[in-house]
Amino acid sequence: MSFEPVIGLEIHAQLLTESKIFCGCSTAFGAPPNSHVCPVCLGLPGALPVLNQRAVEHAVRTAVALGCTVHEASIFARKNYFYPDLPKGYQISQYEEPLATDGCLEYLAGGTTRRVRIMRVHMEEDAGKSVHDGFPDSGSKTYLDFNRSGVPLVEIVTEPDLRAPSEAARFFQRLRGILLAAGVNDGNMEEGSLRCDANVSVRPAGSDALGVKVEIKNLNSFRFLERALDYEVRRQSALLEGGGTVVQETRLWDVAGGRTISMRSKEEAHDYRYFPDPDLPPLVLDAEWVSRVRESMPELPEARKRRFMTEHGLPERDATPLADDQELATYFEETAAAAKNPRAAAHWIMGPLAHRMKTAGAGIGEVTVTPAALGALVRLVDAGTISNSVARDVFERMADTGRSPEAIVEAEGLSQIGDSDELQAVVRRTLADNPAAVKKYRAGKTGTLGFLVGQVMRATRGRADPRLVNELLKRALDDPEGE
Repeated sequence: MSFEPVIGLEIHAQLLTESKIFCGCSTAFGAPPNSHVCPVCLGLPGALPVLNQRAVEHAVRTAVALGCTVHEASIFARKNYFYPDLPKGYQISQYEEPLATDGCLEYLAGGTTRRVRIMRVHMEEDAGKSVHDGFPDSGSKTYLDFNRSGVPLVEIVTEPDLRAPSEAARFFQRLRGILLAAGVNDGNMEEGSLRCDANVSVRPAGSDALGVKVEIKNLNSFRFLERALDYEVRRQSALLEGGGTVVQETRLWDVAGGRTISMRSKEEAHDYRYFPDPDLPPLVLDAEWVSRVRESMPELPEARKRRFMTEHGLPERDATPLADDQELATYFEETAAAAKNPRAAAHWIMGPLAHRMKTAGAGIGEVTVTPAALGALVRLVDAGTISNSVARDVFERMADTGRSPEAIVEAEGLSQIGDSDELQAVVRRTLADNPAAVKKYRAGKTGTLGFLVGQVMRATRGRADPRLVNELLKRALDDPEGE
């Protein structure tokens, strides 16, 4: 029997604020342990929380970006559970009346529009961090760092609309791009600013029934998400095929072992004993303020991608990565404007420039080739001043030195040879130096023409006009007297 997975995600995104959600402590990453704490985020008796307005604004921006209905009023609740890194013994979150519901994320993938429903977006505070290793007595003790305690989060909960581990990873990537574009999250998964819990079950292919759900906690990379889901789908399918049953539980992804491992039995909502936080009044939003937030939203990646495809004529494979990154999108549009050839601009950015960035481990903000300079290089190629092969060498010199393409071409005499008489002499020498290839061509093996073109290009250091070289070679080869 074949099984299909049913997947839903719960994404926890740290909101970009300088202070925590209910106090003035800093949210900066990397500070010494327990240096960004106060009575409020430590849960000391008598310390009262005060809601951070900036966190509310970013939460609303998140909801708007995901097409959710933002509710006029929402309620903060206490979610009761006991962990060493949760000093109050409860987490302030939202449950029965969340900030926003009923959204949808639509994106183009492989020419098909995918649609994932967003069940809810709600605000909550983060817990602290338990440190289990790195100390001489880590074998017997756990250390606690409360710097993250009280950091503002939004939790984005999808409906179980995803049907493959790879699809879930792509969705998470799309969502990250939206959060970055909306300016609400820094996307830094290594630092814990963005992480994901995945709920997955399997069912017989073609069935509408839902299987027993397993939660995989704290996945902080797209690759880990896909690998964990892939393993869990195979594990659950094998259990059912062998006559076993899937137990509802929470599991962790063991990176080194390449498997999920059981953490605890899965709690239900009633296990948390939610109730409205008596120290926090309902969060009531002014409709005009929400409208202003909505009007201030920037162009989001999916809309930008579709615009790149229609306005600039880019194929989806180029438009997707260019649109997903705001800095890269800006670099592309400036290059396209300078080049007056958007498709060629995209080719250079996704090809040589991307390779250069990957090799150097650099971001788009660190490259030495400006959009204006890259656009000028494209114009030189389009004008026939230099060939594509020479342009690649010029690009590398531009990246190494920061010089303009015009200066490099002029200083090194790299302009394309388009003079028929000058090239004719090179063609004659090439034919004379390669009699075997000439003989093969005239015997009907016309594929040798490419070899001969390459020899001419090598002899001219790539400066010859390839179209003219082809024309002159074919004319000489097809003429019995051409040798």
